[in-house]
Amino acid sequence: MARTWLSIRVELVSGHGADLWPRPGRVFAAARSHSFTQLATAIDLAFARWDLAHLHLFTLSDGTRVSPLEWWDGEAPDGTVDGHATKLSRLQGGEQFAYVFDLGDNWAHLCTVADKRIDPLDELGDAPDRPVPYWGWGTLPDQYARRWDGDDGESPLPKRPARGLSDLPPILPWWGEHHRR
Repeated sequence: MARTWLSIRVELVSGHGADLWPRPGRVFAAARSHSFTQLATAIDLAFARWDLAHLHLFTLSDGTRVSPLEWWDGEAPDGTVDGHATKLSRLQGGEQFAYVFDLGDNWAHLCTVADKRIDPLDELGDAPDRPVPYWGWGTLPDQYARRWDGDDGESPLPKRPARGLSDLPPILPWWGEHHRR
């Protein structure tokens, strides 16, 4: 297969009221025939989003906004084009655009299209039916800034077990009160 796919670098810039540094990121392989909605789904999954019931919006370098129009119930920002119908073929090498997930917590991403196209067989070993990440780095924050199950945003961090992994059942040799040797 020829070098026909886009390589799109996506960096998480900010969200939940905080700027992130260093910025975690992922690099995606995407066919020009994939839609912006498919790219949004791939980004959300690669950035560990688990509550996907939030609006998202791309803003392209020319100011065009892209989002699934049916989500807005007729209230989409003026000039917004449908993310299901708008294909990634609209993007050019070197172009930068923004993606925001959850318009309340504003998880903002800088997206950069690589100057050169890629061959999905070389990068992925396959040509998947949707955009997929093939490289990544950084620590991903929880979308609600929870640090543990039951975090209410005010309670102190739970104490770590005094003896490492002693609180776990002894399923693996290094877990549990009595380490198996």
